[in-house]
Amino acid sequence: MDMPQEEKERNQPPEEESEERQTVFETLKEWASGMLFGSFVEIGTQAIRKEAFDINDNLMLLLFGDFLGIPNPISYYTLELLPYMAEELVPWERRMQNRKSILAEKAGQYDFG
Repeated sequence: MDMPQEEKERNQPPEEESEERQTVFETLKEWASGMLFGSFVEIGTQAIRKEAFDINDNLMLLLFGDFLGIPNPISYYTLELLPYMAEELVPWERRMQNRKSILAEKAGQYDFG
């Protein structure tokens, strides 16, 4: 004698209902956490990351600008730093070549006409 589905649901132990509520609560908590992280933290992290890349790019441009065709009178001395910066040189060169205009980007960063 099978009980109808409605009676089974009514006779469901409270433990299963609390587990279901717990999983729903955890899902909502995870969603809200992701929403807040994406809204506030990620924007700040992006700005800090971009600033760090800009500072690194400026240093690399000063040290190894001759790789991009910018004359550097002290390139003989900056080559001594090459073993320490070699790992960062290829990604930096790729980032610099992918930009449309480095000077226009830097001028826009400081609101020059």
